[in-house]
Amino acid sequence: MIVSELFFEDYQTGSARRTLGRTITEADIVIHAGQTGDNFPHHMDAQWCATQDFKRRIAHGTLVFSVGIGMTASTINPHAMSYGYDRLRFVRPVFIGDTITVKATITAKRDHAKRADLGVVVELVEVLNQSDETVLVCEHLYLVKRRWPDKERREAH
Repeated sequence: MIVSELFFEDYQTGSARRTLGRTITEADIVIHAGQTGDNFPHHMDAQWCATQDFKRRIAHGTLVFSVGIGMTASTINPHAMSYGYDRLRFVRPVFIGDTITVKATITAKRDHAKRADLGVVVELVEVLNQSDETVLVCEHLYLVKRRWPDKERREAH
């Protein structure tokens, strides 16, 4: 892990990063089903899936979300923490053997509604398959410490 100390003021709208790939395996699906209790036939029953539109098993959306977000966590910022996720959508299915990558782009920054010492940074997360098609999209919200306390920030501007 890399430590990168960024304050709210350091984040630039439009800056983007892209991860390396990760292939989703049958083991991923089986382990995720065991951890979550989601044993729906879409994920676990190859014969049943053969009779459905996709004709094969699909990865859990929550698995793709978890793996995708984990892939973006290569840098630790002690001044930021996850505040949650908005607008999560499972756009396309991910199949066993698909390789996903993640593109993360800073799309917005705003004041925190109640804490002057924090700001909110919004990062658009796009999970893509090996054909560069979007399979999942969401907004990741970060709470980020401001470099200057409120009083000093007001005086500086």
